[in-house]
Amino acid sequence: MTRHQKRLSAPNAWPVERKTDTFTVKAGAGPHGEAGVPLLILLRDVLGYVDSKKEARYALNEGSVLVNGDAVSDEQRPVGMFDILAFTEREEYYRVFPEEGGRLALTPIDPDAADGRLGKIVRKQDVSGGDTQLTLHDGANIRVEDASEYDTKDSLVIDNETKEIVAHFAYEEGALVTAVDGSHSGEIGEVDEIVVTAGSGDNTVVVEGDESTFETIEEYVVVIDEQFVDDEDAAEDSDADEESASDDGDDVEADGGDDE
Repeated sequence: MTRHQKRLSAPNAWPVERKTDTFTVKAGAGPHGEAGVPLLILLRDVLGYVDSKKEARYALNEGSVLVNGDAVSDEQRPVGMFDILAFTEREEYYRVFPEEGGRLALTPIDPDAADGRLGKIVRKQDVSGGDTQLTLHDGANIRVEDASEYDTKDSLVIDNETKEIVAHFAYEEGALVTAVDGSHSGEIGEVDEIVVTAGSGDNTVVVEGDESTFETIEEYVVVIDEQFVDDEDAAEDSDADEESASDDGDDVEADGGDDE
């Protein structure tokens, strides 16, 4: 197996420039499979907190960079959809969230929202001892004694400290969902209708958003909490404030030039 990763062949979800250099860092073993983005890419290419792998290793050895509540020292550790990235010394917290085109982005969140992460149930099976094992989209396994209330396609919130289930959101009509892949990736709305397709075709779901209604395949949607909507609105307001401040700064500079 190669130890290198070319930028052009990197997964579409990776937030990297494709034609700047030939190679980028290869993701190590861990959650999210091939879709996981190496932590180094987020630190260097997205946030700009480090300039090299050496700097990233030094920063991670300080123990102040957390993924889902755990300190991370491996710069190749895969980070993926709905993971919580925390910088304790900076007091900055982010949720990994898909944007348009399926590319993963970092959404700033409040410290309270960083206590747990969302996981979509992709498998449910009985295990020895009479328990049921729930497998989440990132590969994590949760054991429960009574799984009657849980089903595949439902979502859970897992506490980052105790690793226990603290919230459950059922996949059903009326549920709040986001598309995580396809042409509607990043869009949020409520499930208006679940269309079951006969045969081997994919089931589809009709989602009614604030501005439009769209249809996508069932596999592409994940049930989320209202908190996600608040986070997205807060991020948009923050971006708008930054643009406004930038525009005001340009005006002041221009006026100053006229005075001179």
